[in-house]
Amino acid sequence: MSSATGTRGKAFVISAPSGTGKTTVCHKLLASDPRLRFSVSHTTRPPRPGESNGIDYYFVDEAEFQRLIEEGEFLEHAQYTGNLYGTSYAAVETSLEEGIDVLLEIEVQGAKLVRDARFDAVFIFLLPPSLEELDVRLRGRGTDAENVIEKRLAEARSELEMADVFDYAIVNDDLEKAVAEVREVIEAERTGDSLRVRARLGRKRVMEVWRKAAEKP
Repeated sequence: MSSATGTRGKAFVISAPSGTGKTTVCHKLLASDPRLRFSVSHTTRPPRPGESNGIDYYFVDEAEFQRLIEEGEFLEHAQYTGNLYGTSYAAVETSLEEGIDVLLEIEVQGAKLVRDARFDAVFIFLLPPSLEELDVRLRGRGTDAENVIEKRLAEARSELEMADVFDYAIVNDDLEKAVAEVREVIEAERTGDSLRVRARLGRKRVMEVWRKAAEKP
């Protein structure tokens, strides 16, 4: 089905190391932008307190997830800290064909798979203020055991090495500022004003500044 105007929606991929705050950023974006629809991912991890099936994720067991893989239902799927995550084609394509923009909150490995598949999307990478602050945030959640926290920090370091997958990078050191900057990226991509915004929030520039700050004693 096509939209009334015949215009296809845009897909926006947001990824970040665990604990960076991407879920909170996404919730705020969705609450303030009626033109944006959330693509609900599948996962084999158990729900966290306050999460709802079909709203935050589709929570499935591993057998069901494997069935969906075998039937070719996923645009991307990846394993992260022992759990499986995937984005279904149907969840994305239905909205795009209706002319609605779609927000995909996916793991960094998944974002790379989407990029490698040459899927037309805008890729936004959220950064923590520093790896030290990320450690504090992960421990502050109080939801993970020590070995899980260590695994997530190790994953974060490897994910930072995959940052070239993304078009933009935004440091989430202040939530409202980070949300405003992601919103600015979305509006610029919608209106064709992306060159101006990429000059300031382009992934290469932001990552260079972030790394230099991390190297300071």
